Amino acid sequence: MEYNLADLFESVVDAVPDREALVYVDHPGTGEERRLTYAELDEAANRIAHHLIDAGIRPGEHLGLHLYNGIEYLQTVLACLKARIVPVNVNYRYVEEELVYLYRDADLAALVFDAEFTDRVAAALPQTEKLRHLVRVGTPPTRRPTTTPQGSAAQRSAEREGAAALDCVPYAEAEAAGSPARGFGPRSADDLFIIYTGGTTGMPKGVLWRQEDLFFAGLFGGDPSGEAVKRPEELAERVAAGGAGITFFPAPPLMHGTSTLTAFIAFNYGQRVVLHRKYVPEEVLRTLEKERVSSISLVGDAMLRPLVDALRGPLKGTDLSALFSLSSSGAIMSETVRAQLQELMPNVLLLNNFGSTESGSNGRATDDSGPARGFRLHVNERTQVVDPVTRAPVATGEIGRLAQRGHVPLGYYNDPEKTAETFFERDGVRWVLLGDMATVDETGVVTVLGRGSQCINTGGEKVYPEEVEQALKSHPDVYDALVAGVPDARWGNHVAAVVQLRADAPPLDLETLQTHCRPRLAGYKVPRQLVLTDRIQRSPSGKADYRWARTVAVEADTNAGPDTNP
Repeated sequence: MEYNLADLFESVVDAVPDREALVYVDHPGTGEERRLTYAELDEAANRIAHHLIDAGIRPGEHLGLHLYNGIEYLQTVLACLKARIVPVNVNYRYVEEELVYLYRDADLAALVFDAEFTDRVAAALPQTEKLRHLVRVGTPPTRRPTTTPQGSAAQRSAEREGAAALDCVPYAEAEAAGSPARGFGPRSADDLFIIYTGGTTGMPKGVLWRQEDLFFAGLFGGDPSGEAVKRPEELAERVAAGGAGITFFPAPPLMHGTSTLTAFIAFNYGQRVVLHRKYVPEEVLRTLEKERVSSISLVGDAMLRPLVDALRGPLKGTDLSALFSLSSSGAIMSETVRAQLQELMPNVLLLNNFGSTESGSNGRATDDSGPARGFRLHVNERTQVVDPVTRAPVATGEIGRLAQRGHVPLGYYNDPEKTAETFFERDGVRWVLLGDMATVDETGVVTVLGRGSQCINTGGEKVYPEEVEQALKSHPDVYDALVAGVPDARWGNHVAAVVQLRADAPPLDLETLQTHCRPRLAGYKVPRQLVLTDRIQRSPSGKADYRWARTVAVEADTNAGPDTNP
């Protein structure tokens, strides 16, 4: 037995077959609720795996998961792992052009998709020559949704005909036809897992992981407390020796690596996973109470602020006595929101985790992390701050880039140039160079400054948006904020704040915001432009969309003329 994710999962199933593994609650929607034990989930995954094999999908070929959260998502990932087919996540918000790029870049041979996306799949399919097998979850809507991109009547008619003629297998039929037995060939620690990451700029990139590396870097080697297993068989032995009673709730979309990996962390513990189809804060709180959830993972203020509002309003008094930890990964939980949550759930451990698709986990925020001292991390022993050119460790206080060694990905799929820029070898050890700029102090604590690609050069000074955003979000009337650089004749670029106010907040002007920021930021970091918006645009998981923020700020600056505030 090797460190292969399917082998490890099956070993857990054999240890605790009758233990509940997965609970799905469809909110909002039909109110459907499904529960599967480990044995039932294993059989369900076997069925889909055998269907894919029978359909001619070969080991090493790629399958896309174009799905909302649901049992079918994790069932299909497990099926791929069992059949040595490589799972690939697909962002369900992508439109035709983006889907064509991802389907082709990932060399998809098969696709499992939600019926709601039938029209988009049908539109993209003619341009994706390698995609030959489709499995559809659910029934297509009887009429086109109102959010369909505009086009001529002839185009819309052609799309409808294409969707109606789409040659796909209903998921229920695929599952019924496949064998429930295992009967698969040997697997390897070298079997692959691809996670596409959109980041904050540019087209998505497929991060290519060996499963053994992903197990140790992204799944903590079977134990987030730090005691990684020393041999594959030890995982099931630990599960058999322990008991049930822990419930994990990955609330963000499974199409983002954080949520899928959270589910697999739970499986490695032999514990239970709860899923919602979509993120609805009020329903999340009801499920926390009903299912006695122990640990919930979310992504930054975009998901946490609505949760705070619900706890203060319609869901005030929700019983959260079973909840032990709430963690944010992929985006920072601001100090303001953290304080609000701590007041509402005083007995819950609030965690700011830091990691990336390219590195897995890097560390966790310190207790004194916040606007006053920056986003400070206790990093693991595999993480360093290095010079981006020499790739040697930087001196105390110098700015470098975060890097991680050891169990790191092989590179980016289909992108040798970007792989060469990001992954390197030093002293016979593989490293990944991350996009985050940082410093390290004499105690080894790392202060993350922000993404180098988003750094704003204003008058020769460097400003990292995340630091300014933390200061902005500490204002009581600011609900959310993004910061971008806008071309400036005098400064090269000036700092622009795109701000979403609270629903009941009074008007906010630039001077008031600057007054709030000055005690928290150096003068050159204080925003010189304020753009108020009804909604900050983020990815479904809460990640910042800096391209959108920059476009909004530049357009507002062009219309308003230069700002003269010092």
